[in-house]
Amino acid sequence: MIWNKEMECADRETMRAVQLERLQATVKYEYENVPYYAAKMDKAGVKPEDIQTLEDIQLLPFITKEDLAANYPTGLFAAPMKDIVRIQSSSGTTGKPKIVGYTQGDMDDWGEAVARGLTMCGIGANDVAHISYGYGLFTGGLGAHAGAEAIGATVLPMSSGNTARQVMFMQDMKSDVLCCTPSYALTIAEAVEKAGIKPEELQLRAGLFGAEPWTQSMRDKIEKGLGIRAHDIYGLTEITGPGTATSCIENNGMHICEDLFYPEIVDPNTLKPLPVGETGELVFTTLCKRGMPMIRYRTRDICYLMDGKCACGRTSIRMSRVFGRTDDMLIVKGVNVFPSQVETVIAKFEELTLNYKILVDRKHNSDTIELMVEFADGLEIDDIEFVENMKRRVEHALRDILQIGCKVRFLNAGTLPRSEGKAVRVEDRRKYE
Repeated sequence: MIWNKEMECADRETMRAVQLERLQATVKYEYENVPYYAAKMDKAGVKPEDIQTLEDIQLLPFITKEDLAANYPTGLFAAPMKDIVRIQSSSGTTGKPKIVGYTQGDMDDWGEAVARGLTMCGIGANDVAHISYGYGLFTGGLGAHAGAEAIGATVLPMSSGNTARQVMFMQDMKSDVLCCTPSYALTIAEAVEKAGIKPEELQLRAGLFGAEPWTQSMRDKIEKGLGIRAHDIYGLTEITGPGTATSCIENNGMHICEDLFYPEIVDPNTLKPLPVGETGELVFTTLCKRGMPMIRYRTRDICYLMDGKCACGRTSIRMSRVFGRTDDMLIVKGVNVFPSQVETVIAKFEELTLNYKILVDRKHNSDTIELMVEFADGLEIDDIEFVENMKRRVEHALRDILQIGCKVRFLNAGTLPRSEGKAVRVEDRRKYE
């Protein structure tokens, strides 16, 4: 099953022609409507008319998460607010979220991208899409929802949580595809097993999982526990959301919707382009977005690209799974978390020092995050009432800024090891081989 054969199966010459035409239009539109990026182009000595070939994209300056922070909330919007029909958001480095605006055309393209991904999973108009990504400002739930509606599927907008209810609806409504984070898929699989339900008693046959890294062992457990084929879906709010790339039934990389999102791999140190097959930092340029176009956005994700026709029949370029990042961002329960956000919270409490460590782990198929932080000199952790009160205050402040729960453990001053160089603030114990 292929949703859009014209684009997904286009020959290289046709695709490059589409990409160039759309790139030229996007660069011109961005230059004329986003003063901040126009100034960056002027500083780089490049004008829209200089983009004559796809290779000329290398002349254009990058957009980074720091640019988004500097232009919070809407400084990078290219369309007027009267044309913005949706706001979505993800976490930012400074505690201020990344705000993204969508026009109706952007929403339609987003739905198109996810529709292609669902079709890759073998899902169509006669199927029931069980969506257990969170709904709200994060893009997971609403993105999957739009794609399912685009293909005419019946949508169950379950959101996350209340797992027993998820399983009940999955049985009673005969869900065909499950869309959620891989860790929550494992939780649902465990609930199915505890309920005494055999995988073959469910109608599920596919799963579309993303928003966090996952291992092959997790994939195997999900597929066995739910009796499905598990697919990867990749996306980030700054580009559009889930659906930027999705794995087909061959499971040999994720097909990028490259008529909508132009991919590059660059050396993270020199920022020079790397050829297909070499590992580096993934960079995306949106080719059709008008609410908030992104030109050469540095995703910070490390992967490589694959070309050539896939056995599924698609010719679109594919990306490998993400091997790591070039910055300090963590993805915990599908949420972007930066150590700088945690430090911002700690700095608000005079009872605490800035000697801290963040522990990230995976327990019972779910990500956990814990902050170890030292009390200021003269304060001890023996006063149970004082410690419990501080714990409530700090954990509440962390939840406000991170949007997920973070346990806090207090230590006496001088407990954590000191570093003569750059302090190691994060210990990520999760394994994603």
